[in-house]
Formats: sequence, structure tokens, C-alpha cells
Amino acid sequence: MNQLQGNIHNPVGVQKGNQQPPCNVQRYATSEHKMILPYSRRDYYKIWIVNGESAIHYASKSIHITQPALIFSNPLVPYSFERLSDNLSGYIFIFTDAFLGNNRQESILQSPLFQIGHNSVFFLNDEQLSSLSAIYEKMLAEIATDYIYKYDVIKNYGNLIIHEALKMQPALTAFKYHNATTRIASLFMELLERQFPIDAPDRVLTLKKPGDYALHLSVHVNHLNHAVREITGKPTSFHIAERVVNEARALLKNTDWSVTDIAYSLGFDYPTYFNNFFKKNTGATPLSLRK
Repeated sequence: MNQLQGNIHNPVGVQKGNQQPPCNVQRYATSEHKMILPYSRRDYYKIWIVNGESAIHYASKSIHITQPALIFSNPLVPYSFERLSDNLSGYIFIFTDAFLGNNRQESILQSPLFQIGHNSVFFLNDEQLSSLSAIYEKMLAEIATDYIYKYDVIKNYGNLIIHEALKMQPALTAFKYHNATTRIASLFMELLERQFPIDAPDRVLTLKKPGDYALHLSVHVNHLNHAVREITGKPTSFHIAERVVNEARALLKNTDWSVTDIAYSLGFDYPTYFNNFFKKNTGATPLSLRK
């Protein structure tokens, strides 16, 4: 197999200015013995095959991958991925919700495969691995063509993989992580950072409270607060407010958006709420900072 360029959790060639393709498919094989960093793009779903002993760590559980596995990743559910064998190989298919969404979004992307708190790792037997690998190979062959409708073909292959997974039983073998508190705090900080930057006025911040983050991490909010405070010395709400303030400063200084637009994009229902929040945390009003 070909050596994948870049990192298997941040494939190259996905976004190039305004020529961003709606999806990407890659085959990878690597023998580098190191921890693989979490996949950090906030806007891409991912369906990938992993062949090689490894572990995937979510905030509330870890799954020991002891045989070939098919994994579904939601961009708002952070995780870390650990290599446990020298050799790792497989396939990656990444796409935005709009690519496989459209009229089928309710039945496909809203399926348990991509939902918070549901199992999204499936162990594969030899027959399943062979069948799914053949689909990925067809996707790779198709994406290399100049056929004008090739992405429609790839979309159909992607839907086929999803439906094949819906017929399977998810992997349930989990093991305890040596330091759950550290993991939860780390994944919270990663999820928080994924919400930024706010790059358009109509892109509204949706995770605003500790409870919102606890939901996406599938942990109780008290558990999240305890872990974050123990590791960082500060409460969850402090980190959220600090990051929102930093983003507000950047938007006020580097864009021509109105204060109202900035307030709404940062998740405030009314501009006055944003003004009060900003002044409380900085000692200045948004307009005075901009001037």
C-alpha cells in the first residue's frame, strides 16, 4: 500500500482555496511507531477502516481494536487514537454533512452511526473486510477519473458503506483508560477549540454552556466540571468564557462585522447580553475596544 502523505487524521489535499472537493478518499499504510493525533477538522465526517492493533479513546470510554475495524467519526465528537502495533493500514473517506446529507440526511447522517453516545466502531471479519475494501478501491478509482459525475458515484459508494454498517453489531469491548480525568479534560479543551474560529456571520456558536460540552462528550456535567477543574485549576465555564472573549476581540479588531452580527455569531440571543458579557470579562465595551 502507498504511504499516506501527511497525517491519517488530517489528510492533505482536502481544502485548496475555492476548489475544495466535496469529499476525499485515501488508502494508507504506515509503520511509524508513534501516537496518532486526534482528527481535528470541525466540518468533516469520516468513515475509515483500521487494520492493526490500536485503541480509540473517547471521553467516557475506550475501545481496544484487536482486529480490522470500521469506524464512523462525527466532527463534534473528539477522540484520541493510539497505535498499539508497528504496522497500521486501511482506508479513509471524509466528507461534509452536505455531501451525504441533502434529502437523505435524516436517515443517514442522523443514524446511530454518527450520533453522540452511540457505538461507532465495528469489528470486521475477513469477508466484511474484503467487501468493504473493494468498495473503497472503487471509490479511489472513481475519484481519479475525469468523469463529470464522479462525486455522485462516490456518494452512492459512501451510502453503501453506511448501510452495510447498519447491518453489523458494534464493537463493545472497552477497557479502562489509565487516567480518565486527564482524558476528559483534554478532549473538552479540544472540543472547545474546534468551535473556532468563527469565520462567517451566519456561522453561529452552538456549544455555549458546560452542559452542551458534557452532552457531546457523553459524560455528566458534574464529571466534566470536576475533571477540568482538577487538571486546569479553573472551572469549565471559565475556559468557555475566556475563549469566547478571545474570539470576540479578534472579530472586533479584524472584521467589519457589526457588534450585533458578532453577538449573534457568538451565540448571544441579544446584543445587550453580549455587551454585558464582554464588559464583565474585559472591563471595556465592544465598541470602545473597536475604536
